[in-house]
Amino acid sequence: MWLTVNGEYRQKGSTKTMIFGVAHLVWYCSQFMVLEPGDVIITGTPPGVALGMKPEPKFLKPGDVVKLGIAGLGEQTQKVVRFRA
Repeated sequence: MWLTVNGEYRQKGSTKTMIFGVAHLVWYCSQFMVLEPGDVIITGTPPGVALGMKPEPKFLKPGDVVKLGIAGLGEQTQKVVRFRA
């Protein structure tokens, strides 16, 4: 899994860096609910989120281009636009 902002890598990780393995997460969740094919278990995000950047955060702004991908699944690109109410 990877994510770039304007060509700069911000996040790069894999299931190897997770605190709990996939099998454990599925086991744990199945203690509280019936998991069906297609269910998604949200696990969080790899290191590199804006708020954790030092010396100061780098938040997304209009015009930024965000690309993300997962090996074997593909990639996608979004352009950040200003919010209009």
